[in-house]
Amino acid sequence: MATRYLQRILNAKVYDVARETELEPARSLSARLGNQVLLKREDNQPVFSFKLRGAYNKMAQLSAEQLARGVICASAGNHAQGVALGARRLGCRACIVMPVTTPQVKIDAVRALGGDVVLQGDSFTDAYEHAVTLARDEGLTFVHPFDDPDVIAGQGTIAMEILRQHQGPIDAVFVAIGGGGLISGVAAYLKAVRPEIRVIGVQTADSDAMIRSVQAGKRVRLADVGLFSDGTAVKQVGVETFRLARVLVDEYIRVDTDEVCAAMKDVFQDTRSILEPAGALGLAGLKQYVERSGARDQTLVAITCGANMNFDRLRFVAERAEVGEAREALFAVTIPEERGSFKRFCELIGPRSVTEFNYRISDVQQAHIFVGLSTRGRGESAQIAELFREQGFAAVDLTHDELANSHLRHLVGGRSELAHDERLFRFVFPERPGALMRFLSSMHPDWNISLFHYRNQGADYGRILVGIQVPRADRGEFRRFLDTLAYPCVEETNNPVYRLFLR
Repeated sequence: MATRYLQRILNAKVYDVARETELEPARSLSARLGNQVLLKREDNQPVFSFKLRGAYNKMAQLSAEQLARGVICASAGNHAQGVALGARRLGCRACIVMPVTTPQVKIDAVRALGGDVVLQGDSFTDAYEHAVTLARDEGLTFVHPFDDPDVIAGQGTIAMEILRQHQGPIDAVFVAIGGGGLISGVAAYLKAVRPEIRVIGVQTADSDAMIRSVQAGKRVRLADVGLFSDGTAVKQVGVETFRLARVLVDEYIRVDTDEVCAAMKDVFQDTRSILEPAGALGLAGLKQYVERSGARDQTLVAITCGANMNFDRLRFVAERAEVGEAREALFAVTIPEERGSFKRFCELIGPRSVTEFNYRISDVQQAHIFVGLSTRGRGESAQIAELFREQGFAAVDLTHDELANSHLRHLVGGRSELAHDERLFRFVFPERPGALMRFLSSMHPDWNISLFHYRNQGADYGRILVGIQVPRADRGEFRRFLDTLAYPCVEETNNPVYRLFLR
């Protein structure tokens, strides 16, 4: 099976539009994982994705008559750009059907290349069905994003380059899977030339059509797919890609959103490049493989297959990466609602960096605090929670709680009948190690803190919102206290937003 594709791959026409991308060492990650990690940088292609290889190889095989009528494809974005670029190179019309969920950056890129964009459906499968209808009605040649031998062969040239660029031992190559075109081409070439190299496919847990199909022994159609990794959001893999993958792929790995975000951060730290989620799947799978198997001193390759990323998604990625790489732990901690307990809790945190601190007075006897702390690795959150309990503070480890990560951390607070005589202040302080703890220790013990909110945003200055209960008779003394603080502050007690949602 693999040898039949070998000749196709060796003769593939891709380099009119594609370039041979770098096989680049990820030095920091390699040192951390104890293995040589190499990144095949397909995100550096002219359209920031490997997809132009297969698309152009298919289109280059078409007759002059077919090109004159034009081509059509369905794509979540990257294949679309490959088809549009190929059409411009070959001088033909390209109609591109894309799901309405496609990131705007990909839509704009296709239009910039001259493609006619049609938005249809919520997933690739929806767009595909509409594209097939248009192809029939308008006489256009359909360029499939993955289920076509010429497309598969074009993607297989990536494996050809990997072996040419690294002629020493390679233990495994990790490949993202959507419809299966990339892994089919890569596996076909590797198993024909270097069958000892393991080919490992990676899918997100909510878009795992290939894994389920292999397990079932037949193609499985998912009812729905997750859209975070939009480049691999495929409800059903191809007939040909399933035939190849079930025989040639050695292993499959599922990863979650947090693991993908952490892999995106790893690539940025080593290369200063930002991948799209699908582009980081291979590396996310590689990291999970190393952790699970205990692999050491191996040579592992991850194909970074795309970088068409919407800028406004980076905020989410940065926040979830901390959980994905086990660098942040979240806790719900209960402390006595009495003077001194807040400071005692802060002293217990000690030198650890606080990433988040949320509190709102809600009970006369107990205070419930939502706190995030920086950690060094997996398993540490359980140790910290146990430390809190040993010191008499009830604690719940929320590090892997999806409700807490996605919603509750943003919802702590609200109105409180106990917050009488409350005044609200915004403080600014230099964001340095230990700065938050120094701020907390400077708070005067004579006035009760009724609200506290802090989130490390990675800026040079930290911002804290504090509610302090100050009886009318203490206002003069309280003003003198504020004057002694070395932190700029703005009073927000009369802010209408505070009165609407917190007062």
